[in-house]
Amino acid sequence: MPNKNLKDFDLAELRKLGEKPFYGSILFTWLHNKAAASIAEITALPKTFRADLQSNGFVVENLQLLKRADDPDGTRKYLFNLPDGQKIETVLLRDGDRRTLCVSTQVGCRMACAFCATGRMRFRRNLSAGEIVDQVIQVEKIEKTKIQNLVYMGMGEPLDNYENVLKSIRILNNQAGKNIGARHITISTCGLVPGIEKLADEGLQVRLAVSLHAATDAVRGKLMPINKKYPVADLRRALQNYQKKTGRRLTFEYIMLDGVNDTREHARGLLKLLGGLSAQINLLEYNPHLRADFRPSPRKTIREFWWITTDRGFATAIRYKRGQNISAACGQLYADN
Repeated sequence: MPNKNLKDFDLAELRKLGEKPFYGSILFTWLHNKAAASIAEITALPKTFRADLQSNGFVVENLQLLKRADDPDGTRKYLFNLPDGQKIETVLLRDGDRRTLCVSTQVGCRMACAFCATGRMRFRRNLSAGEIVDQVIQVEKIEKTKIQNLVYMGMGEPLDNYENVLKSIRILNNQAGKNIGARHITISTCGLVPGIEKLADEGLQVRLAVSLHAATDAVRGKLMPINKKYPVADLRRALQNYQKKTGRRLTFEYIMLDGVNDTREHARGLLKLLGGLSAQINLLEYNPHLRADFRPSPRKTIREFWWITTDRGFATAIRYKRGQNISAACGQLYADN
């Protein structure tokens, strides 16, 4: 029988493990606020209860840091080993005193986006809720700092691992634990319509970011295979419904690819698609890697695209390359170094 990782359990579940519910509260606090690496370290609990947990197959599993890499721009990347030997990458973005952690949700990815290194990997498995949460625990422990913002934009498609992602958010959002505010958490998706529809009914005040990258099926279908299953019109309907139910502003990520999706016509098509939606547009400077042949759009082209969208009233930001020197930038994660 496989071990049961206590980090996979939320507070309510931990409180049901013993006769005294407050034992579960102690467990939760020590796991998430004290970064206890084993049951033996949780000395606030009676020895008998700790022994019972161990005899019933409960453990505390920890990601193992294999390598840390630093970019001159302040970005830091971590290569972690999972308990079964699989590997993932996690990225810390630093902006003054602000700390944002980009977490992975899968080993590999099924989505196979043409521009993404992770998409070139063979999908191996989903991460458990505890493995997602532990990326935050371990980075805070390593850096002796507090993570204020969390983005589910690392390896994998978050909505393809829906239940574990949502559970990890609830664990990390819990005031008794990391207490990361829901409005400081962003879920990114390539456009899994059923997941978006389900998320609309969760009652969570998280941010939703959509990796769009093209406004037409003709272009998006070549870049993102998922578009063939959920074309642009279906995606827009799901997002309209999401916004109607949640009242939340949407973020659209748009990678600028030279000669592919960066013309004035493409900009006008994007404006047409997003008309009527409350949206923030992020224009991403493409991060080249050896697993794709795309080129980044010239910065002059990116600025012109920005001007067109801004002139029509959309809040638009340009996100220039960060973490490029250590392969930690958007679309570069591969867990191979």
